Amino acid sequence: MNQNRKAVWGWALYDWANSAFATTVMAGFFPVFFKKYWSFGSDVNVSTAQLGFGNAAASLLVAFMAPVLGAIADRGSAKKRFLAFFAYLGVLMTAALFLVQKGDWAWAIFIYIMGIIGFSGANVFYDSLLPSVADEKSIDFVSGLGFSMGYLGGGLLFLLNVLMTLMPQKFGLADSAQAVRFSFLSVAVWWGLFSLFALAWVPEERGGAAPLLKAVRDGFLQLVATFRKIRHLKTVFLFLLAYWFYIDGVDTIIRMAVDYGMSLGFASNDLILALLIVQFVGFPAALAFGKLGQRWGVRRSIYLAIAVYMAVTVWGVMMTRKEEFYILAVVIGLVQGGIQALSRSYYSRLIPRDQAAEYYGFYNMLGKFAAIFGPALMGVVGLTVKRILLPAAATPGQVEAVGRLASRWSIASILVLFLVGVILFYMVDEDKGKREVEHLSAN
Repeated sequence: MNQNRKAVWGWALYDWANSAFATTVMAGFFPVFFKKYWSFGSDVNVSTAQLGFGNAAASLLVAFMAPVLGAIADRGSAKKRFLAFFAYLGVLMTAALFLVQKGDWAWAIFIYIMGIIGFSGANVFYDSLLPSVADEKSIDFVSGLGFSMGYLGGGLLFLLNVLMTLMPQKFGLADSAQAVRFSFLSVAVWWGLFSLFALAWVPEERGGAAPLLKAVRDGFLQLVATFRKIRHLKTVFLFLLAYWFYIDGVDTIIRMAVDYGMSLGFASNDLILALLIVQFVGFPAALAFGKLGQRWGVRRSIYLAIAVYMAVTVWGVMMTRKEEFYILAVVIGLVQGGIQALSRSYYSRLIPRDQAAEYYGFYNMLGKFAAIFGPALMGVVGLTVKRILLPAAATPGQVEAVGRLASRWSIASILVLFLVGVILFYMVDEDKGKREVEHLSAN
């Protein structure tokens, strides 16, 4: 196998590996199991808020860690070592979800937070390895290949997990609850096994790895220096701010869509089927978006994806039938991987290549800070609307209607994030950004 091609496939296979966590755990079974099993007996809007705040807490921790981790990796030439550490932290925590008992929502949230730290922390180093496996000409396609492999791999395991929950006896399991718990174990095995290809096949420049404590100290010093440099890289800062807003909407929809559908009264099996649709539509669509970015332009392709998400949000507020959820799943699948892949590759054009991990640390930091705001915003808006309207509800039917209206307001709040993001992205000038990097390097 050609060495460069082997590196590209090794890199893409990590997306195949960790997307099992993103699909089966984050988007699929955790929200359902949290609401029906770990938060058994809780009010629907309270459990939504608990899940939203749990996602926000995990994102907050990762956001503070990400830029420091990136700086450490750059200084110590240890991207793959840190990738392995955080990936297998996530693997261990995912396996630990198997042990959480019914009603133990606090333990479920804690282990979930630790799993997200592993998942997100590893992504800092995974993203930073992209420039080492692709040049500027191929980077949009390779970034899209990673996401498409993620959709395919995550979707295949998710399909198996869904079949386990629908037909537990055929898999030798007692019931669907036990099937979900064993699904968490299957994700841990899948993630841990396929991560080995990235660790074995992806090259990493060796600059003399520093001892850990020295790397940490130097990493903090480099972080301070990077803050100073970003003052002169106004285009990088502006793009990160735009990305902060629009990717917040994307991440919030990924994490909260199933919970939102359940709040509207849709059956969990219908919602899981919609997630499967996203995965298998997303596989070819992410590849197609990589090609679209090459031929039509990355900026215009990102604009298109944001516009689609804004339309999806408006439709989601008004939908009443499960068939509409399926249609929205198809539409989201067409653009979800594209906006993530092209944002990642577009950012690589604006930053110094020899400091990729450091700058991707900031990239992931702002993405995770955004993911703090979105789910928390949904929780706050939903609870506030319910608190205002509930005193006027006189019958159980009116109480239920108030809860659903509160959920619709909570999803509507995401529209603001896309709107602000697209306005800021319009102000980003790629040519100016490249000149700023050249000027900074020259000095």
